[in-house]
Amino acid sequence: MKIPTTTATRVLVVGDVMLDRYWFGDVSRISPEAPVPVVKVEKVEERPGGAANVARNCAALGAKTALLSVVGADEAGQSLARLMSSAGISASLHEDAQLSTTVKLRVLGRQQQLLRIDFENSPTHEVLKAKLAEFESRLPDTDVVILSDYGKGGLTHIGEMIRLARAAGKPVLVDPKGDDYARYAGATLLTPNRSELREVVGRWKDEDDLLKRAQALREELQLQGLLVTRSEEGMTLVTAAGLSHEPAQAREVYDVSGAGDTVIATLAVMLGSGSDMPTAMQLANKAAGVVVAKLGTAICTLEELTAAV
Repeated sequence: MKIPTTTATRVLVVGDVMLDRYWFGDVSRISPEAPVPVVKVEKVEERPGGAANVARNCAALGAKTALLSVVGADEAGQSLARLMSSAGISASLHEDAQLSTTVKLRVLGRQQQLLRIDFENSPTHEVLKAKLAEFESRLPDTDVVILSDYGKGGLTHIGEMIRLARAAGKPVLVDPKGDDYARYAGATLLTPNRSELREVVGRWKDEDDLLKRAQALREELQLQGLLVTRSEEGMTLVTAAGLSHEPAQAREVYDVSGAGDTVIATLAVMLGSGSDMPTAMQLANKAAGVVVAKLGTAICTLEELTAAV
């Protein structure tokens, strides 16, 4: 399996960004106020999350990466802009004064997650409309588009984005959310995980039943492919040619958060660099095996992927 040259590939990532904050500390006692552990915070880390983590993974694989999203006019939004800049990503983060940038704060004691606190609300219609106009203007300088839907409101116009990208001849990969997949009709490839697909097509009895249900959905939405990430069962790709499967990488799983971001980023970069879908899936599977061995939202670099292959 050969990794294609990725340095000339241009990826445009659009979707819901968030800031992942980690408070690491030591737990040595229980609070006298309530039966909860007391964490003495010793280290604080900030990492890009959501579509920003997708973009970071694309850049780590060598692609020229642009990010288009909406943030609040706040300190978390500024942190995200700084993190994107340091990763070499061309980020256009539209500010919405009514919006709080989505922040996910995780408190960890002895490397175990004890608590997660989410801060979020939805962007206004005007900011989203401006983003749609910029999206259209960026398409000529893009090889492949990723729409990363985290259900935070940043992809209200996703149907129109898919239509514009396909009219411009650009492949569109979508990481879906929720049970209304009609809005993703016409995309090139959809990457639901096992439980997300089950929400839409119902429970399957066996592999044949999965193929039948997935093919029906693929045809209904006029997709070229449907890639289902299945945790310990690996990945399954459904195309007009049938079903192909990649078993999970045999390694210790430390943290699965953000693994889906790595999968769609690797698929997009490899497809944009000339790989076919089955090869792109094999490489995405290898990349996922690298990131689940790391703590928190993480990336797989081109060097790590080369070593894994």
